[in-house]
Amino acid sequence: MNVLLVEDEPRVADFIDRGLRAENHGVTVAPSGAEGIELAKTGEFDVIILDLMLPDMHGYDVCQRLRLEGDYTPILMLTAMDTLEDKIKGLRVGADDYLAKPFDFDELLARIEALVRRSHHFAPSSNVVQVADLVLNRDLLEVKRGGEEIKLTAKELAILELLMGAPGRVFSRTRILNQVWGYSEDPLTNVVDVYIARLRRKTDTPGREPLLETVRGHGYRLRALGHS
Repeated sequence: MNVLLVEDEPRVADFIDRGLRAENHGVTVAPSGAEGIELAKTGEFDVIILDLMLPDMHGYDVCQRLRLEGDYTPILMLTAMDTLEDKIKGLRVGADDYLAKPFDFDELLARIEALVRRSHHFAPSSNVVQVADLVLNRDLLEVKRGGEEIKLTAKELAILELLMGAPGRVFSRTRILNQVWGYSEDPLTNVVDVYIARLRRKTDTPGREPLLETVRGHGYRLRALGHS
């Protein structure tokens, strides 16, 4: 699980950071609302922990802006403000849950894990996924392009399924490593690059328009033909 923590108080950020990493989760800390919004745009995160009182803007405004921009990553609001009115306002601007300070770390962990499970459970899915002329049948574990079957290994198939689930979305090496191999950080390996190269050789054969793109400095994406 990759977590975006938007928190400006160093002691609280360090406490949550250390606790989540001890549970083998990836954590990125943003000390301001503006930085949190920019990081959220990468689409790398499974859940966002958002402090209400930030130095540059209110957590309500951060949450509302993310929702208006079409980001529906689960958000847990974290704050010392614990009135019913505060909770209602947070939920109305788009937060999924609300936890008051001080809090127990185990409760925080349980809440964000529940949010992630819920988001995955309700995520739209289909047994057959198609991007341009590339088709993945999840039931048969079969991939075809232009009607021709492509033989993939289990890891290659897992990477392709991840990319096909969100065409045009850039997935970082860290995100792919976490989703496919279960690592929260890159253990000094280029395994993602190796597998992407293998996958590209199989899917983007000569004469076909390339679908698998490298976005320099960011990661990889699968694009539908006619989209950039």
